[in-house]
Amino acid sequence: AGCKVCFVALLQSFSHYNVVAQKLGVNLTAARERGQLVFLEGLRSCLDLLFGEEEEQSGEPSPLQFISKSASDLKALFGFVRTALTPPGSGSWKGPVLLVDDLGVLLSLGATPVAVLDFIHYCRATVCSQLKGNIVVLVHSNEDSEDEENELVVNSLCHHSDLILWVEGLATGFCKDVHGEV
Repeated sequence: AGCKVCFVALLQSFSHYNVVAQKLGVNLTAARERGQLVFLEGLRSCLDLLFGEEEEQSGEPSPLQFISKSASDLKALFGFVRTALTPPGSGSWKGPVLLVDDLGVLLSLGATPVAVLDFIHYCRATVCSQLKGNIVVLVHSNEDSEDEENELVVNSLCHHSDLILWVEGLATGFCKDVHGEV
C-alpha cells in the first residue's frame, strides 16, 4: 500500500516470509531492494551475535545486543526500528508500519516483560503518535498457559490495542478445508 515497513522477524527466516508473501502476490525481495522494507532477521542476528560476527560485519551494535549483555533493555532494538521508519528529509512513503513476529521470542531470549512493554510503549509513541503509522504484533496466548511473563505482556497489549484478532484452532478438531477460526 506504499507504506514504509520495518519487519522485526524473530521467528522465521526472510526466505520463509518471502515465500508466503509471494503466494499473496507481494514480492518482499523487491520491496527490500526499493528501500520500502527494512527486515531484521532475528534468527540470523542471534547466531551472529552469539558467535561474535555481527558487530565485526556492520561496525554497529546489534539490535538484539541484550542477549549478550547483563542489561535486558531493548534500547538498541528500538533504535533500529526508529532509524528504519523515520523518513530522511522528504519521505516518499505513506505512513510507516512496524511488524513484530513473535513478541514472545524476546521473553524467551531473556528480555524481561517490563523491557518488552517499554519497547512496545516507545514504538507506539514513535510509530503511531509521532509518525502516524501502525504497529502489528504477533504474540501467542493460551488460557491454560502457566507462562506468567507472557500472559502479563499479552494482557497489557490487549489493554493498549485498538484492534485484537484472536485466532485459534477449531474446537471440534481437524477439518480438511478449515483450519481455525478468527
